Parts: sequence; C-alpha cells; structure tokens
Amino acid sequence: MKRTCIISGKDFELTKVDILFYEKTRVPLPALCPEERQRRRLMWRNERSLYKRKCDATDKGIISIYPTSSPFPVYSQEYFSSDAFDGRKYGQEYHLERSFFEQFKGLQSRCPRNALLNVGGKNSEYVNCAGFNKTCYLCFDLGRCQDCLYCRTIYNSQNLVDCSYLVNDCTWCYECLSCSKCYECIHCLDCKNSNNCSFSYDLRSCSDCLFCWNLRRKQYCIANVQYTKAEYEQKKAQYDFSSRENLEKYRTYFAQYKREKMLHPAVNFQQCEDCTGDYLEQCKNCQMCFGTSKSQDCAYLLDCVNVIDSHDLDFAGIKHTELCYENLGCCNLYHCRWAVSCWNSRNIDYGDYLQNCRDCFGCISLKGQQFCILNRQYSEAEYHDLKPKIIEHMKSTGEWGQFFPATFSPFAYNETVAQEYYPLTKEQALARGYRWRDPDQKQYQPQTVTIPDHIADVDDSICKALLACEVTGKNYKIQRAELSFYRKMSLPIPRRCPDQRHRDRMALRNPRQLYARTCAASGQPILTTYAPDRPERVLCEAEYLKVVV
Repeated sequence: MKRTCIISGKDFELTKVDILFYEKTRVPLPALCPEERQRRRLMWRNERSLYKRKCDATDKGIISIYPTSSPFPVYSQEYFSSDAFDGRKYGQEYHLERSFFEQFKGLQSRCPRNALLNVGGKNSEYVNCAGFNKTCYLCFDLGRCQDCLYCRTIYNSQNLVDCSYLVNDCTWCYECLSCSKCYECIHCLDCKNSNNCSFSYDLRSCSDCLFCWNLRRKQYCIANVQYTKAEYEQKKAQYDFSSRENLEKYRTYFAQYKREKMLHPAVNFQQCEDCTGDYLEQCKNCQMCFGTSKSQDCAYLLDCVNVIDSHDLDFAGIKHTELCYENLGCCNLYHCRWAVSCWNSRNIDYGDYLQNCRDCFGCISLKGQQFCILNRQYSEAEYHDLKPKIIEHMKSTGEWGQFFPATFSPFAYNETVAQEYYPLTKEQALARGYRWRDPDQKQYQPQTVTIPDHIADVDDSICKALLACEVTGKNYKIQRAELSFYRKMSLPIPRRCPDQRHRDRMALRNPRQLYARTCAASGQPILTTYAPDRPERVLCEAEYLKVVV
C-alpha cells in the first residue's frame, strides 16, 4: 500500500507484514513515513545536554537533563525514587469533550520529572541513560562500565576515552567505533577480538596491526603487509602517536585508505535470516532495523536488543520487549504503544516515564501503579469502561495513533539525538515549529594555555587550564584521569571539545538508510548504507567472504 507522508510529502510503502502488525496491535495506519516517525520520537531523548540546577523538592544542587527554565518541576533521582514522591498526587479528571493531547499537556506542565537516567552509578554523576557504572565521566548510553570518559553506547568495558558503540569487553581503547572485545586499540573501526591495533578497519582476531583492513587472524602487519615481529617493531617505532601533528597526519592517511583501498560489506550481519538494515546480530525477519540484536519479526528498530514482534522502537529492549509500537528508550515491555522511558510495564498507552506499571493511559512519572488515566487512580471496572471511550473520541479528533506532538517534547531540537540522525539548522527547526536552544555564550572564553604538541611536554598544570575547541570555540578542561590515560597510551591532548569529538565520530557512521547500488566485484544489485555516489568499494556478501575468509 502506498501512502504519502503528511510532513515530508514523500511517498512510502506499507508492506503486508506492516498492515498485519497494525491490525494485531489495533493501531491505525501511520500518516508519517518511517523517517519522520523516528525523528518525532528521537526529539524526546536528550542524552548529552546536562545542566546544573536545584531539585524542586529538596533545594539541593543536582545534575539534570532539564535546565532551570523548564516549565515543570524536576526532582533529584533520590527523591523521585523514594516513597515521598507519588505521581498520582498530580492526577486529573479526564474530560471526554476535550482533546486528549490538550489534557496531557496540562498534566505534563505540573507533574515532576526525574532529573536524569543514571541507575546504580558510583562516582559517575555526569552520565545519562546509564546503569551500574563506576568512575565514568560525560558518558551516555552506557552500562556496567568503569573508568570511561567521553563515550557513547558502550557496555561491559573499562578504561575507554572517546569511543562509541563498543559493546563487549573493550579495554584501553581510544577513538574506536563499532568494536568489541578489543584491547589497547587506537582509531579502529568495526574490529573484533583484536589487540594492539591502530588505524585499522574490519579486523577479526588480529593483533599488532597498523593501517590494516579486512584481515583475519593476522599479526605484525602494516598496511596489510606481513612482517616478522622484529621487522614490525622496527617499522612501527617510526610512527609517533604522541605528537598531535603526527596523529592528525595518520588520521588523514587512514581516511584516504578507507576511501581508496578498503573493501566494505554491503551490510554488517551476523547470524541473521531474512533481514534488511545494518549492524544486526542474531536477528530473524527484521526489516529496516539498525544496531539491533537478538530480535525477531520486527521493523524500524534502532539500537534495540531482545525485541519480538514490534515496530518503530528506538533504544529499547534489554531483557524482553514484545508487541510494542512507537516506543523510545523503553525496556522490558509488553503491549505498550506510544511510550517514552517506560520500564518493566505492560498494557501502557501514551506513557511517559512509567516504572513497573500496568494498564495505564496518558500517565507521567508513575511507579508501580495500575488502572490510572492522566495519573488519576481508577478501579479496574472504571478504567476499562473509560479507556475505550477515550479512544473513540481520539479517533474522532484524529489523535488516536499519533505519537506525542513534537511541540510537547521537553527538550529543544538541538538538545536531542534527533539532531544527530536528522540534522537541521536553527532556521529549519524553527520553521518546523521545533524549539531551539542557543548555547550560553558566557562559557566561550579564550584559551589560557598553549597546548604542547607532544604528550611528553605536558605537565599536570594542563588540568587547571581552560581550553577552547578549535572548531566551535566551546571551552573544555582536561580531567586528571584523562591526562593519565593519554600518558599511558602515549597520545596527545585533544584540541577539540568532547561534543565536537563526538560529532566527528558520528560522522564516520553511515546514515541509517538503505540505498540500491551494485557490488563492486560481481555487479550484482545490493542494498547498503553506502550511497551510490560514494567512492568506497562495496561488496555483496559472497564477494566479501571471498576476500576476508
């Protein structure tokens, strides 16, 4: 079935599988294309913008994803999780003659919100979307990590700086992307089970490799040329990673090799069956899914794990999620539709930050509740009598089946991950009716020191200096643990602020979009995240396996 997106004006297709899913979950056919549906959801996820403010319940200083100017109360995690807070206190009566979203907006303006998502952390106050981490700083979307700085989407790892999408047992890595089980690696992409490798791409079970690509079970290689151990160590000694000037030169070499010499698989699949997308592992019947593992019978997932029979989820899953639609940042849900940051819950519609809840509709900031509508408690009979009436009225107003309006997001567009996946200028965002937050220019001050080119010439006073990003001018500082890391790894002090370094790494990842092009070796048609006009040599699975196995 062909439909036209009411926002972008683009045509999109609903497959038979899509339609059967909508019928099963009793939701109307979408009016927005998959990209605009995802953009609208991602506008509700602020990972990286942290603010100092006071808890509106205790007046204590806290770190929060909500600035002081937010129109709703913000509570510290400790107070929000305590028995002192009960979101039902803010419940309101539902009026069938009024718009649902209008009433939800009224609740949203009064109901307190949790300062940020940081569960079970130790000495890790400046992290978000995180759980059970120790001594981590300015890291986001991470779990069970230790001694990590300036990372995003990392799990079960330690001693990392400026890394993204390192998901299993990585240690002492710097500026690595989409790697697992790597040790002492620098500027590596898509590498697994590898040690002591630098500026390398697509290595498996390799060690002591420099400027290498598409290798398997190799050691002592430079630019894919095999050397003896003595030869390798002699040649590698000629490369000085401790100099910032040299490191930038090596980055240029690596980018050139990536464009001209490296071979790229059309998609990154492991143990997958009947899937489309990229970076999938142990998936079956998953269509247009990205960064997803251990999932089945799904479509339009982004960075999910253990999801069954669900569509349009982002950053979801963890243990088991099933029969869900249009959710963001949720885990362990069953039959939940249009939910944000909900955990361990079932039968939720239009939920915002619900924990251990069941059978709730249009609720915000509830814990362990059942049969609530707009945070007001009902009996089981009252709930099941009122809910279908609300849905029928929402159908008449066109609200039923729509995710929360973009204007309801508690964040400005450029504070959210929507800006990373679907970047807009300030003018474009405002033209769409989205909010925009300009940076506080008071933080942009002149740099107070000249950073030495070589790490050996940097003394401890650098930790007291105010530095300015060479791209944006934004100020940043070097942490003592960070300096120790650079000294151990023999790496220079970065000249760009953490946010800019994150943007640079994100630019290395392909867009979450599939293009039709032909295999560079066989000429067979393929679907890939490499656009047809890009220079990389992209191979179908059969040709790629001939090269790397």
